[in-house]
Amino acid sequence: MGKILGRYIFREVVVASVVVTAVLLVILLANQVAVVLERAAVNQFPQGVVLQLIWLGALQNLSILIPVGLLLGVVLAFGRMYHDSEMAAALACGVGPGTVYTPVALLAIVVAAGLAWLTLSLSPDATARTLSLRSAAARAGRFAAIAPGKFRTFGGSAVVYAEDVNPDGTLGNVFVEHNRGPRVEVALAERARHSVTADGMTHTITLYDGERFEGVPGSPQFRIVRFAEHVVPIQVPTPSDVVKNIEAQPTQDLIGSRDPEKRAELHWRIALPTMCLVLTLIAVPLARLRPRQGRYSRVWLTIVVYFAYSNLVSAGRVWLARGTIPEFLGLWWTHAAIVLLALAFIAGPRMLANLRLRLRS
Repeated sequence: MGKILGRYIFREVVVASVVVTAVLLVILLANQVAVVLERAAVNQFPQGVVLQLIWLGALQNLSILIPVGLLLGVVLAFGRMYHDSEMAAALACGVGPGTVYTPVALLAIVVAAGLAWLTLSLSPDATARTLSLRSAAARAGRFAAIAPGKFRTFGGSAVVYAEDVNPDGTLGNVFVEHNRGPRVEVALAERARHSVTADGMTHTITLYDGERFEGVPGSPQFRIVRFAEHVVPIQVPTPSDVVKNIEAQPTQDLIGSRDPEKRAELHWRIALPTMCLVLTLIAVPLARLRPRQGRYSRVWLTIVVYFAYSNLVSAGRVWLARGTIPEFLGLWWTHAAIVLLALAFIAGPRMLANLRLRLRS
């Protein structure tokens, strides 16, 4: 009976965890697509790079989703079994804690091993490839020519549109909007030429035979100027990356380093698989329901525990990088703190009840 129950618990937890992780991944991908498309529009990334950046970004963030997905999967699976009285029937038949914890522990070990491979090897490589692709795409975008019939943005400070492009490179029926602080300049010209400096950081639009409208939006004062030739220099902002280069360094380089930031990054990569083990094991007692409780009654508590745990690990990473806590402690103290807190929450009410009975007697 124990083996059958163990396989049943294993299957229920795996199914719930996969579903939760898939839902979280879809939400992450939706946000990732919006961020990548915005950056691609600003920096004029080639179309082939966008999908690669979305995939690599999802791979980098998957290490954050797996622990919470497994935690919620355990809580939801056991919550359903407690709600449907399946666990009550199993416990009434003499099933011990070992039968309940063994399949969950095996799953936690397997997932933690895969997560360790992801955080220590795959994720740094994905981060390095992301930075390389962004840099190459930004360089290619800076030197890209203006395409006919399409709006071209330059870092949000200027927009250029050309109805057609002649074989000699001359632009026809050109629209240019250039922001200079609160003042906006809009120019229309019959033809124009587009040139780029050697570093690709400055684009020059030379307009011929057109009009320029200049003023502050919302203000009644504006100026109209007709010109035979007008030069619009556009400075392209330097592309910035939100991902630190230290996150792209191989784990082998972090192991031999004595730099506090690199040591903190190493402890962070090790902490994620450890979080997976700790969260999975404390999820089983957290999912225990009292009679007449709803199957989702403990989900909110699980989310609170996860956010407290993740924020504590993130704070410990910053303190470790700054030298506030000694390096030999690493982030192991955060795992111990969460385990003690979970034990106090789980065993605390029972201990208080026993103490009250002793005092009454």
